[in-house]
Amino acid sequence: MNHATDVLIIGGGVVGTSIAYHLRKLGVDVSVLEREEIGSQASSAAAGLLAPLGPLPGPGPLADLLLSSFAMFPSLVPELEEASGIHLEYERPGALRTVRNPKRIANLKKRMKAWEPLGLQMYWLTGEEARQHEPLLGPDVCAAIYAPEESQIRAPQVVKAFAKAASNLGARIYSHSEAINLHREGNKITSVCTIQGETIACNHLILAPGTWAAQYEKWLNISIPVSPLKGQILLLQGPAQPLKHIIFGDATYIAPKGNGILVGATKEEAGFDTQVTEKETSLLYETAIKFVPALRESRRETAWAGLRPRTPDKGPLLGAAPNWKNVTLATGHTMAS
Repeated sequence: MNHATDVLIIGGGVVGTSIAYHLRKLGVDVSVLEREEIGSQASSAAAGLLAPLGPLPGPGPLADLLLSSFAMFPSLVPELEEASGIHLEYERPGALRTVRNPKRIANLKKRMKAWEPLGLQMYWLTGEEARQHEPLLGPDVCAAIYAPEESQIRAPQVVKAFAKAASNLGARIYSHSEAINLHREGNKITSVCTIQGETIACNHLILAPGTWAAQYEKWLNISIPVSPLKGQILLLQGPAQPLKHIIFGDATYIAPKGNGILVGATKEEAGFDTQVTEKETSLLYETAIKFVPALRESRRETAWAGLRPRTPDKGPLLGAAPNWKNVTLATGHTMAS
C-alpha cells in the first residue's frame, strides 16, 4: 500500500468519507485510513436524526453551520444515492418537542422564542393540538413545538454511501489500517505509517478520527480536547398504529424507523465502553411509554451503544491545526450522533 497522495484522511466515519467524496468531486487525489471497518463507530450507531433545533441556544456560528448543513440534504440525498447506488431512506416526518409537566411550558416557550430567528418553520401546539398531529401521544402531554421540516435518514447507509461514492470517483479507502506514526519535516507532516508497516506520503493530512482524536495530541504536540460520551439506543417493535412524527421529551427521542421505533439516547461518562446495560435501556423504555403509551405493548428488538466525540463546548473542531502548515482537524461532531 506504499504510495503518495495529495490528501490523506485519518478516519473512515461519515466525516472522513464525506470529505473524501467532495474532494474527489473536485479532482483531488485522496486516500482514507480507517482503524476498523468503514463507519463502524458513531457514524453507524447514530439514530440518523436531522433535527438541528435541539442543541442550539439560538443564532450564532454553530447555528449557521448546522442549518447550512441541514439545508443541503434535500439536494445531497438524490446526488449521493445516484453516485453510490445506496438508498438513504431520507424522510421528513417533522418533530414534536413536547413537555408533560405544565411547569415546563414556560421554558419550552422560551426555547421557541430563541429559535425563531433561525428561520425554520415552528408552530406552538397545546396538548390537545399535539395529539391531533400525533394521536399516539399520551394524555399528559400538555404542550409542544411542531417543527415540520425536521427529518431523519438511515445513518449507517449514509457513511456507506459516501465511502462507495468516493471510491467510485477514485478515492483509495483502506479499512483495518490504523495510523501508528507520523513523519514530519519542520511543521509539515510528510507521511503516515500504518500498523501493517506501510507508509503513505501526503501533501495534506486531515484528522477525522472521531472519539479517538485525542491520541494524536502527543504526535502533533497540540491540544485536541475530544473525549467519548457513550450513548445507548433501544429498538422497539413498532405499534399497530404507526407513529407519524419524531417525538422529543425528557431528554429522549422516539423516532419511527421502518417497522420499528428508535428510543435514545443515553449520555454516559463511561470511557470507551460500548456495552449495552439493562439499567439504561430500561430507563429509555420507561421514558418512551410516558410519551407514547402504546409502546408498552411493543417488544424490545435490540439495543446498541456508540461513542460520541465530545468537546468541552459541545462544538466541532474544524480547521487548521495550530502550528502546522498542512494539518486540518475535522472532529468533535457530538451532535452528529
